Amino acid sequence: MGKVGFGVAVGCAVVTCAIAAVLLGRRVQSRRKWRRAVEMLQEFEEGCATSIGRLRQVVDAMAVEMHAGLASDGGSKLRMLLTFVDNLPDGVLRVQLGGRGSMILSHQVKHHPIPQELMSGTSEDLFDFIARTLKQFVEQEDDGSEQKVDEKKELGFTFSFPVRQMSVSSGILVKWTKGFSVEDAVGKDVARCLEEAMTKAGLNMQVAALVDDIVGTLALCHYYDKDTVAAVVIGTGTNACYVERTDAIIKCQGLLTSSGGTVVNMEWGNFWSSHLPRTSYDIALDDESPNSNDQGFEKMISGMYLGDIARRVLYRMAQEADIFGDDAYNLSIQFIFRTPLMAAMHEDESPDLREVRRILTENLLLPHVSLKVRRLIVRVCDIVTRRAARLAAAGIVGILKKIGRDGSGGVASGRTKGTPRRTVVAIEGGLYAHYSMFREYLNEAVVEILGEEVAQNVVLRVSEDGSGIGAALLAAAYSSN
Repeated sequence: MGKVGFGVAVGCAVVTCAIAAVLLGRRVQSRRKWRRAVEMLQEFEEGCATSIGRLRQVVDAMAVEMHAGLASDGGSKLRMLLTFVDNLPDGVLRVQLGGRGSMILSHQVKHHPIPQELMSGTSEDLFDFIARTLKQFVEQEDDGSEQKVDEKKELGFTFSFPVRQMSVSSGILVKWTKGFSVEDAVGKDVARCLEEAMTKAGLNMQVAALVDDIVGTLALCHYYDKDTVAAVVIGTGTNACYVERTDAIIKCQGLLTSSGGTVVNMEWGNFWSSHLPRTSYDIALDDESPNSNDQGFEKMISGMYLGDIARRVLYRMAQEADIFGDDAYNLSIQFIFRTPLMAAMHEDESPDLREVRRILTENLLLPHVSLKVRRLIVRVCDIVTRRAARLAAAGIVGILKKIGRDGSGGVASGRTKGTPRRTVVAIEGGLYAHYSMFREYLNEAVVEILGEEVAQNVVLRVSEDGSGIGAALLAAAYSSN
């Protein structure tokens, strides 16, 4: 019995040692994987670094590309499209807008999302839908005041895609962005396409002003504040426009305007510079996108792409550091992690990051993510957002540098009799208006680049739903009636 008992005792000791060894091995493996996740986070952060020196390089590159785009078509990644808007409204002629020098009396806004199938269908189907939707709106809202039944109404058409303007009321579609691919519309005058559809729908209307959404934003903000010289949209996509001196537009020598200036649609989403901090994740996103080697700036700063950059980082961590176990399949799906979800995670201030846990569970089907990993996820969101906001800030300062409003002097110096000139930049889009961390990072970077003395004369003003109202203002200002 003694031998048997001894044998059993030895066997138990061996089993205990084996279990201990397995547990120790798992801990070592777990620590090794966690170290790899932290290393990847650090590598990503370093790759996204936006030092003040780098931001100033981006500022200079933006200004140089603006000069090149104004010199010749195709001379820059920036298209620098003329809009033929040479007078921004500071009071308009239409009754509903209150008359010259007065305020807008009333406006109505209704949102109608475009069905997915029309985003890749035919131009006729797309514009017929817009015309039908417009007709419904007019019939619901039009009280017929101050206008004859047979009088043709003036329409401001906001069209948020690259268009080569032929006049203030006509323009040729250059290409689609934002997921649209209605191929037979490229090369057509989109204002005429809409007018034909409106005629078919029984609407007695004509396009008086064809504008990009960013131009509409600039028009509305200038209506309220004459110091507004530029506008930026940072939402699903991104773009910028500003008021340029006509004598600076070399590619259109002889262009005459009553104001001596005109609004230029930069199409800055296509801006590119070697100074932009591009990572392997950005390269992979671009390679897998339908517009590879295009819209490089947009893919680093706009809402359509930020969430997917973060997803790519997290998916690689899942593959190489196993931080999610066997539940990471959904992270392999492009654009499943949308930017609004990223913003909600980033702004979760609860001690246990319960909102992060909820989104992981409900939207990404990752139900058992530890607090340590949730904190790492928030850090990834922070890095993506901070880089985007600071690069957007550099782009804005690049515009100010080009027009001499960055405090450095120049041809169009932002000083009047030695006093820094007040400068207003309108900003529209959900990233800036509703994502507080993005807005905070952008504002901080503008001050950091310009310096506090100059920055105190630069106002960044939120504009919400301004593009449509701005287009209506321009339609009234350029009305033929």
